[in-house]
Amino acid sequence: MVKPLSGLDGAFLGLETPATPMHVGSLHLFKPPPRYRRNFLAEVRLMIGSRLDIAPIFRRRLVQMPLQFANPVWVDDVVDLEIHIRAVEVPAPGGWLQLQACVGDLHAELLDRSRPLWMIYVFEGLQDGLKAYYVKIHHAVLDGQAGAALAGALFDTSPQSRPIKPGAPVVSHRNRTPGALSLATKALRHDASQYAKLIRQVPNVLRTLAELVRNRDTAGGKGKPRISAELKQHFALGPRTAFNTTITPQRGFAAASVPFAEIRAIAAAQQATINDVVLALCSGMLRLYLARHGGIPRKSLIATMPISLRDPGNKEFTTQATLSLVNLATHIANPLQRLHAVRAAASATKSVAKRVKSFIPTDFPTIGGPWVIGALASLYGRSRIASALPPIANVIISNVHGPSVPLYVAGAKMVGYWPLSIVEHGVGLNITLMSYADILGVGFTVARCAVPDPQELVTDFYAALAELLRHALPLEQVRQKTTMENAP
Repeated sequence: MVKPLSGLDGAFLGLETPATPMHVGSLHLFKPPPRYRRNFLAEVRLMIGSRLDIAPIFRRRLVQMPLQFANPVWVDDVVDLEIHIRAVEVPAPGGWLQLQACVGDLHAELLDRSRPLWMIYVFEGLQDGLKAYYVKIHHAVLDGQAGAALAGALFDTSPQSRPIKPGAPVVSHRNRTPGALSLATKALRHDASQYAKLIRQVPNVLRTLAELVRNRDTAGGKGKPRISAELKQHFALGPRTAFNTTITPQRGFAAASVPFAEIRAIAAAQQATINDVVLALCSGMLRLYLARHGGIPRKSLIATMPISLRDPGNKEFTTQATLSLVNLATHIANPLQRLHAVRAAASATKSVAKRVKSFIPTDFPTIGGPWVIGALASLYGRSRIASALPPIANVIISNVHGPSVPLYVAGAKMVGYWPLSIVEHGVGLNITLMSYADILGVGFTVARCAVPDPQELVTDFYAALAELLRHALPLEQVRQKTTMENAP
């Protein structure tokens, strides 16, 4: 099979530099049953090997275009699981802090483009007999929603592994990759079809922009175009913070877990969405952190937030998302007022996204793209311009709906599921949240030059949650929660 990369997936390849790896990942923690004697590393290899047919992205390898004049293509290939699934010893004493630090170091390493763009690291030496692994996959392969779908395909929903019917054996294509003429023809056909699609979308784009820029009469009686409140948010710049700098390759990672029921309770009490509450919690956390590191800016911080462009039921393993901006109202001290302000800002973002979703491209012409994108990415990092310009966004926040039932691997129950993502020059903090069963896992991916100790963010996130619970829930509900927590 030969599959062209979309324009968006190819852009993630072009943007990658040693300081800015473009892969996403997740940390999974497992609690084995009593008297567990199975070789967990061998079991993980067996599981992945038996399910390559239902997760074909694990077999995809890049084949470059001649002179890299356009995006590469995917071809199916055999997979050496001993290379892609490796054991890693967690430094003594093998505790939670050592595991998170180890994951942060692994997340800084680039993937080998001569092989399928994924790795799984199975950790050994953990305390209390726990098992864990960290998986990373290049963003050119999938986005957050596709990652959640991949989890559903790979894990079991009971301690007994479900049987998988093997498919036809995969034959290596390393000696039978498409020729230069075939690849060039595919690139030309791809771009011709994309130019045609873009031309067809022009009327829709102009019509939507006209709706967003409304004509209103002023007090003087003159009609002037006025940008809608929804659109104004997308032209605001954030204040400078320690997060907004040219970054180095070193990464850090920290994880938090909160009961999903508490998030739902706040949302219900305040007529907000889960995403509104998540953004408000991040806002409160950022206030606490910045109060100790340079002070809280008078101007509100801005978050860039991925918005899925997937149609219902679409589980294709590609990136189908775009970025939007939302005001985090970090200048507001009262947590309840801040939640309401964030709710209004998020609603404005959704309004714009709903109007433009139908014509935002996830694929576009790519001839010449790798040269231009790669050169700009390299120049952007070397120039250190990100340390001087006002930031378009201060932080990246992503909220992904994950599996709703407990999952298992080789008979061991998954008791923790935390996402990792991408930081970039100018945005050295990424907060990605994923629901799993009755828990919300929060992953803080940081550039260490921007956030030296990511564990501070965990402490501040818990403090922001406690503060919002006190203000957002009815007093009786808070008392009941306190009584249950203090019960013997």
